[in-house]
Amino acid sequence: METVFTSANFDADVLGSEIPVVVDFFATWCGPCRMMAPVIEELAEEYDGKVKIGKLDVDENSDIAARYGVMSIPTIILLRTEVFPRALDSRIKKFWKVRSKRCCRKQERKGRQTRMFAGF
Repeated sequence: METVFTSANFDADVLGSEIPVVVDFFATWCGPCRMMAPVIEELAEEYDGKVKIGKLDVDENSDIAARYGVMSIPTIILLRTEVFPRALDSRIKKFWKVRSKRCCRKQERKGRQTRMFAGF
């Protein structure tokens, strides 16, 4: 099941999670974000209990978007990639490469691996 992340619950639900997390940074007015919604919902159902998958509205939670350097939407961030299911990582990469000129970048944040897929 897909989770809704906000500034109020982000640290506890995302950074405090014991399982890998996918955060979809989106806006309600964003056309490409609406194209991604069914993919994110499908993945949330398929990986329920194994990976926490959710959305964060950048208009309502701009502080979190700024913290992660989100410059364009949709942006998907995978947190705790050191224990991330390869099949899910591969499905997101495949979808993103079909839709985007840019694929991803890896970074370390507070001792956790993070992967970011940004911009259409």
